[in-house]
Amino acid sequence: MAKKAKQIAIYGKGGIGKSTTTSNISAALSEMGYKVMQFGCDPKSDSTNTLRNGKYIPTVLDTLRERSTVKAQDVIYEGFNGIYCVEAGGPAPGVGCAGRGIITAVELFKQQKTFEELDLDYVIYDVLGDVVCGGFAVPIREGIAEHVFTVSSADFMSVYASNNLFKGIHKYSNSAGALLGGVIANSINAPYAKEIIDDFVKQTHTQVVEYVPRSVTVTQSELQGKTTIEAAPASAQADVYRSLAKKIASHTESKVPSPLATNELREWAAKWGDYLLALETGTIRTENAVNI
Repeated sequence: MAKKAKQIAIYGKGGIGKSTTTSNISAALSEMGYKVMQFGCDPKSDSTNTLRNGKYIPTVLDTLRERSTVKAQDVIYEGFNGIYCVEAGGPAPGVGCAGRGIITAVELFKQQKTFEELDLDYVIYDVLGDVVCGGFAVPIREGIAEHVFTVSSADFMSVYASNNLFKGIHKYSNSAGALLGGVIANSINAPYAKEIIDDFVKQTHTQVVEYVPRSVTVTQSELQGKTTIEAAPASAQADVYRSLAKKIASHTESKVPSPLATNELREWAAKWGDYLLALETGTIRTENAVNI
């Protein structure tokens, strides 16, 4: 009997580095000897291209538009170190729900028992987190993903998107919904950025899984169409991704976060805005700063 794959969803605002982070996690897990599938759930269909030397793959929805019937194996492509790559895809421009590809692709794979047949260790869903509705909510609404993580920087819109995800998890937590594993803090270089994320997870009763610094190594790797794990395996940044992958692999305890109400989030952000302005103008010195 095939083992049950550990199913993980990684959410994040568009452009925040969600796919970069997800692909490096997949690459690191594959290095550790695990059988991994990365399931791209963004209509842009670019989740897996750094696992395939920058090459895009036909999506599930595109393939279904061309054929009346599709086998799951027809839309699975091999990537770096044997990683299985899938892109759910989106509707034709201007038509339909952007999350429809996730619904369709997940149904196809469940019907054909694809995860079981491939005997996977991990299925990692890379999900657009700007809005947690419709198809984008499928991994948390239906409990497909047992563990959910969000990628967030210290920018307000990134934190806002993460807080929206927390609201979605909170809503579905009493049914079959997934729970939150924590926040992957991305592009954390300035001291204040770490402080903002630390305060946000404190306010919402969750945790930071890993702090990932901004690095030119990532940019260099992606310009080659590769993950940092593949292009710069001996780099410090690759080791950060390996550390993150190990934490996700060993992660067991998820919980329901406590999202902030919209007015609470705005008040929280305004206080941090005032604090950063004071730092910039020299009113507050970092070494003398007090908790806001």
